[in-house]
Amino acid sequence: MPFDYLDCPKCGEKVRSYRNPFPTVDIIIEINEGIILIERKNEPYGWAIPGGFVDYGESLEDAAVREAQEETSLQISNLRLLGCYSDPGRDKRAHTISTVYAATAQGIPKAADDAAALTIFPLEKLPQELCFDHRQILDDYRRMKSQGNI
Repeated sequence: MPFDYLDCPKCGEKVRSYRNPFPTVDIIIEINEGIILIERKNEPYGWAIPGGFVDYGESLEDAAVREAQEETSLQISNLRLLGCYSDPGRDKRAHTISTVYAATAQGIPKAADDAAALTIFPLEKLPQELCFDHRQILDDYRRMKSQGNI
């Protein structure tokens, strides 16, 4: 297997370059007997669970709180881990690994940042088409919730 190498900016030595998946978070925000889905402003377009990339030096939990606030204008609480999703094809832009949380929020949600719009959907009436692997995530959430595991 051939490896890519970079030049060290300090000494000029060849340094092996590693390609790693990008960490992301997604947050299932429970509010008013439903969950919030955003309509994405950027590609891939469509309905999605709020979320995004983890910043360097940021914990997964802090990234979840930040992304929820940036995209829905809500402060979340009661953050619970649903699971991790790592299929290399889950995002056509790059290989990502998402840590998915469920959380509660109160207030009036407002689309912001990467969200063109948002809607509160009852679990029984989700849009047919969802971005990424969010259908699988929401199916897992529904199953775990019915079993009392989240």
